[in-house]
Amino acid sequence: MKYQETALIKEQREIAPGIFSLWLQTEHIAEEARPGQFVSVYCHDESRLLPRPISICEIDKENKTLRLVYRKAGAGTAEFSGYGAGETLRLIGPLGNGFPLDKGYKKVFLIGGGIGVPPMVELSRQLPGEKIVVSGYRGGDLFLKDELSRHAELVVATEDGSAGTKGNVLDAIKENGLTADAIFACGPGPMLRALKAYAEEQGIDCYLSLEERMACGIGACLACVCKSKDVDAHTNVKNKRICKDGPVFAADEIEL
Repeated sequence: MKYQETALIKEQREIAPGIFSLWLQTEHIAEEARPGQFVSVYCHDESRLLPRPISICEIDKENKTLRLVYRKAGAGTAEFSGYGAGETLRLIGPLGNGFPLDKGYKKVFLIGGGIGVPPMVELSRQLPGEKIVVSGYRGGDLFLKDELSRHAELVVATEDGSAGTKGNVLDAIKENGLTADAIFACGPGPMLRALKAYAEEQGIDCYLSLEERMACGIGACLACVCKSKDVDAHTNVKNKRICKDGPVFAADEIEL
């Protein structure tokens, strides 16, 4: 079930250049949320009609709070970054389907690239079994490193070689001789395409959370679609709605 709420900002701070951590007090959304889901956040500036989708980083069901970690990238997120404790934001959520937690894998790669790193925090806490988080960053600002290390082994890749493996997440997996039974990943398209190919080569399951610009966030407008192998019952074409059918898909369901 999804809810529209006015959430109270408990805390906001910049945790890396242009990366903000936002804790929100909710009425129902935190209690219903699952790892891999997202919320749509509305601007106070009414000239910006469409909400901004932001993935959920942490969930505290007992205290009904959510943590969002986002990059200041445009006018909407720039507006959000200016708010502080005691102010409010209007949300709809939780949205999307989240990662599967009941597949029974013994060891799973949790792979995040860039702003795809935050969803791995709550996923690493809730997913049973052994977990290896492989996080890819541009440089040495390793945001959420401590949180990711709490419930999983953490391996880091940086494009500039300032920390961990120099290169991408697959370079880090290969350099460290890592193996797993499945991949759960979120990040930019090129990374997800490479991970899908790697999973096929290794013969392991792979679930991908797609990053995409969204409009309505609830599946009505068809602005965020990806190509699928099967015909979608809603559109009668080979498309999936990322906000509604995803954002998490089994890699063999979609074409990237």
